[in-house]
Amino acid sequence: MSRSTLPTSTRRPTHHHRPSRAPIPTKRLLVAAGILVFLIALRFATADAAPIPIAAARDAITLAISVIIESLPFVFLGIGLSIAVQLWVPTRVILRILPKNAFGRRVVLSFLGVLLPVCECGNLPLARGLMSRGLTVSDSVTFLLAAPILNPVTIITTYQAFGWSDGILVSRIAGGFVIANLVGWMISRHPNPTNLLTPDFAASCRHDQAALHGRRSRGREAVELFSRETTSMLPALFIGAAIAGTIQAAASREFLVALGGNPVWSVIALMALAFVISICSNVDAFFALSLGSTFSPGALIAFLVFGPMIDIKMLAMMRTTFTTRALVTLTSVVALGALVLGLGVNFFA
Repeated sequence: MSRSTLPTSTRRPTHHHRPSRAPIPTKRLLVAAGILVFLIALRFATADAAPIPIAAARDAITLAISVIIESLPFVFLGIGLSIAVQLWVPTRVILRILPKNAFGRRVVLSFLGVLLPVCECGNLPLARGLMSRGLTVSDSVTFLLAAPILNPVTIITTYQAFGWSDGILVSRIAGGFVIANLVGWMISRHPNPTNLLTPDFAASCRHDQAALHGRRSRGREAVELFSRETTSMLPALFIGAAIAGTIQAAASREFLVALGGNPVWSVIALMALAFVISICSNVDAFFALSLGSTFSPGALIAFLVFGPMIDIKMLAMMRTTFTTRALVTLTSVVALGALVLGLGVNFFA
C-alpha cells in the first residue's frame, strides 16, 4: 500500500465484535441551533434600536445569518452526495474511472466539480466521503480546493461579471487548478498523510471501510451517516459564520479600500477581505465586480482564488476533519500561491 493511502483498517472485525459507533454529539447540534434561534430573535428584537453598538451588533448578526442561509443548502447537498458516494457507488467503480497514476488521478479529481457543482461548503462533506471510501488524503484535498472554482456555476458567474477582461476568468481557473494540485502533490509527499486528519475522523474512516464488509441496512446506514455529518458540520458552520459576521461588522472597509491602488497591498487587502467575508464561490464574482474600479486586476484574482479555498467559515468546518497544524500549513501554502498569482498579474500582465 502506498504511503499516501489512508489505511483501510487495522484488523477486520468479526461478526461477534463489530466496532460500535461513537455516540452522536446531538448536544452540540442543539446548542448551535439554540444559538442561531437566539441570534434571530435578537435580530428582530433590536430592529428599531438606534445606538451605534446595537447597530453594529445587528450588522454582525445579519451578516452571520446571511452566511448560514447561503451555505446551508450546499452543505446538505454535499452531505447527500457524500452519502450516495459512500453507500451506492462501489469502490471498484470509483477506482476504475480514476487513473492509476497519482498525478493523473488528482488532475481528474480537480475537474470533478464540473459534474458536481457544489460550492465549498458542500464539497467538504463530499471530500470526507471520498476519504471514507479509501481515496488518499492528497486526492481528496485536491478535489476540495479545486472544485469550488472549477465548476460550471462559478465559471459562468465569473464570465457574466468580468467577461474576458484582464484575463480574470482564465487566471482564476488556471490559478485554482495549479494551487490545488500543488497542495495535493505536497500532501502526497508526506510520510504519513493520515496524521493530517483528526483522530476521530481517521477512526470513522476505518470503521466505514470495515462496515462495507457487513450486512447493514443501507437506509439505516444513510440515516446514521447523515446524523454524523450534520452534527459535525453544522456547529462548525454556525461558529464560523458568527466569527465572520463579527469581524465584518468590526472591520473598517474604508481602510481596505484605501489600499486598493497599491499593487502589493491591494492583493493582501482583498485576500484578507475574502478570508473575512466568507462569501460563496458561486456568487463572489459579483461582489468582486463592485470592487473593480478601486482594486487592481491582480487583487481581484487573488480574492477570487483564495476565498473559495480558505475562509473563516471553511476553516471552522475543516477543523472537523484536519488537525490544526495541517490547517495552518494548508492555509499558508494556499495564501502564498494566491499572493504570487495576484502579484504576478499586477506586475507582469
